[in-house]
Amino acid sequence: MEQKKKYLTALTIAGSDSGGGAGIQADLKTFSSLGVYGTSVITAVTAQNTLQVRSVEILPFEVVREQLKAVLDDFTIQVVKTGMLPTPEIVEMVAWAMDTYRLPALVVDPVMKSTTGSPLTRANVSHAIRELLYKRLTLITPNIIEASILSGVIIKKTSDVHLAAEVLLEQGCRAVLIKGGHMIGEHAVDMLFTPDKPMATFSSDFIKTANLHGTGCTVSSAIAAFLAQGYELTEAIGLAKEYVTSAILAGKEIIIGNGNGPLNHFFDPAKMKME
Repeated sequence: MEQKKKYLTALTIAGSDSGGGAGIQADLKTFSSLGVYGTSVITAVTAQNTLQVRSVEILPFEVVREQLKAVLDDFTIQVVKTGMLPTPEIVEMVAWAMDTYRLPALVVDPVMKSTTGSPLTRANVSHAIRELLYKRLTLITPNIIEASILSGVIIKKTSDVHLAAEVLLEQGCRAVLIKGGHMIGEHAVDMLFTPDKPMATFSSDFIKTANLHGTGCTVSSAIAAFLAQGYELTEAIGLAKEYVTSAILAGKEIIIGNGNGPLNHFFDPAKMKME
């Protein structure tokens, strides 16, 4: 009898972006474009476009929990990626799921504010992430602002990035990728810190464009997609960096909305990958 095939499958737990550029929408586009089947748990619904976040509605805990259980009771998940986790209770639920279902990999993108600066989580979420997810994650991917919030280190220069990463590792993170897109310079340099290996850097030229909405979501979901395919962490990050840079280049001249537009996730879609 011919053996049945299964798609490699990823799960994103994040908020919905009605403008389609970030959050759940960006994650699912990224998974699909890299050949990984995407499942999702929506934690919040945002009313937003390329100009602003107009409102955020956190979904009831029971609704989020039932989405999560429905997915995990049916699908074999190679990797979990989290974005907007708006409450400590939802963070705790993610930790419970990782343990109960023995999920093999977790990429945490600690989304706390929108591109326009609107808060997306409650104040005590960073503490819950530190206490419950650090020891369970494969990688955390904060930008400069998020790394400052999580570590308590105000990042203004490269040496501050190193100090913030040191704090996060001491607090229990297994691996920290601090994204350098908010730093001033000619290159966007992301830095990977782990407890037992030298720092690794991933650099690309800054691309002059307004279409950068959802870049952080896309980086972390691309890393997750490559981890699902069996790549080692450093290689997965390098491939994700290449993908995101190409997606920015492919969409840099496109006009979608009147503000910060999205990347072109489908510039070169891959065939679906099998287990």
